Amino acid sequence: MTVLKYLQAYPAALQDQVRQLISEGRLGDYLDQRYPHKHAVQSDKALYTYALDLKQEYLRNAPAIDKVLFDNRLDLTHRALGLHTTISRVQGGKLKSKKEIRVASLFKEAPSEFLKMIVVHELAHFKESDHNKAFYKLCEHMLPGYHQVEFDLRVYLTWRDMQ
Repeated sequence: MTVLKYLQAYPAALQDQVRQLISEGRLGDYLDQRYPHKHAVQSDKALYTYALDLKQEYLRNAPAIDKVLFDNRLDLTHRALGLHTTISRVQGGKLKSKKEIRVASLFKEAPSEFLKMIVVHELAHFKESDHNKAFYKLCEHMLPGYHQVEFDLRVYLTWRDMQ
């Protein structure tokens, strides 16, 4: 039986459906059919604008974002698809904090919905630090169908590992 490392938290029935698609060689077709469009966000500047637009639409009162970039160092071995950080520094007599979002570079080539899911996830952390009910409610508000896209992203990572 194929171990699906990105899908281990999901019910066995869902994992079996993915295994069946793999055995039939149809996993890539499934993903292409559901997510046919790649995004045009290819630079850090474009990613910053993309994240800022989402923040302005859904999280106007959240802290400002200082930096958003694609990061080559984020990889799946650390289970990090995206990363949000707050860096605090003392400047003069004041404490300044900077908010950053880093997105794994593999998402430059991913379908647009997957990039949006990662950015929405990291933006939601600016309001809710934990993965709790309020966090996922906020994600669902910013991206209707968030849970399905997250599942399909995990299927995509499974398919990508097989290539």
